[in-house]
Amino acid sequence: MTRKIIHIDLDCYYAAVEARDNPKLRDIPLAIGGSQNRRGVISTCNYPARKYGVRSAMATAHALKLCPNLTVIRGDMEKYKAVSKQIHAIFRRYTDLIEPLSLDEAYLDVTDSKLFRGSATLIAEDIRKAIESELKLTASAGVAPIKFVAKVASDVNKPNGICVVTPPEIEGFIDKLDLGKIPGVGKVTLEKLHKLGLHKGEDVKNYDQHLLLKHFGKFGRSLWERCHGIDRREVIPTRIRKSLGVERTFAQDIHAEEECIGAIESLYEELETRFNRIAEEKKVIRQGLKLKFSDFKQTTVEHKQLSLDKAFFFELLKEALGRSDGRGIRLIGLSVGLEPKEELSTPQMTLNW
Repeated sequence: MTRKIIHIDLDCYYAAVEARDNPKLRDIPLAIGGSQNRRGVISTCNYPARKYGVRSAMATAHALKLCPNLTVIRGDMEKYKAVSKQIHAIFRRYTDLIEPLSLDEAYLDVTDSKLFRGSATLIAEDIRKAIESELKLTASAGVAPIKFVAKVASDVNKPNGICVVTPPEIEGFIDKLDLGKIPGVGKVTLEKLHKLGLHKGEDVKNYDQHLLLKHFGKFGRSLWERCHGIDRREVIPTRIRKSLGVERTFAQDIHAEEECIGAIESLYEELETRFNRIAEEKKVIRQGLKLKFSDFKQTTVEHKQLSLDKAFFFELLKEALGRSDGRGIRLIGLSVGLEPKEELSTPQMTLNW
């Protein structure tokens, strides 16, 4: 099966959060890092600072020589972690297969998603729009059938852009790719590749694999495979899931119970598909239904339930509608509480593709 993988990367994350929260920091060269008097280094910087040559991992003292008007502030990791949770909450609206790489970067597998008629491009665009509208931050995205191309693609149209590489475009994209942009190819390795006359993906693809192994060992095999469009790595979630949910916001408020039932029918199919992927490891212990009303207030009804049951959501709907007081409904959400099956000795995740 051809997979649909999205790589999301927030633009200059730490600096963007600080500029969002303090208007005085917007549109000026800004960096997050340690003091130059204590041999501090730059953690990240915004794009105005990058125009002067300031980069991550650069000594703060050197950064200030390149950009004397650079504003350097100490980071607030607790705040960045809190915002990261909000970002990942947005991700979970679209898929449960999320592999975090850092606070502001993650792979998402949307192969089985039925949102936007299964279009990974439209899903990625909607994620970016949600992050910008709700969190006032921008993100760039790469969309591809394999992980490393999705990651490389997310950097193509930074900041605040998207790059889509479809399966027919994979070969051409990799052939023209500078080898230094392939994850894992560092400065030293790149110099060795250049000495061998290898500069683009196409060069490696046409190079003798045995010679690559001789020069680079196991990494030579990995590089050869990447340049042939081979990346078998799956998107593997790392967190222990205790719940599963889907929700839908309507373009216009709905009012009738029949409209709500129709929405639940559609949402349940999506929820069931997601649950089936983890049914070997997890069991249902409760079901819940959420309604958000036209005045943006919401209510949630949740009861113990030991199996996934669509009819039970209809019962929860009746109870929730009793709290509507005539208000229109702008959002419906379905959720299930989960716990590991008793026969499993250790938490694990088996993905069915």
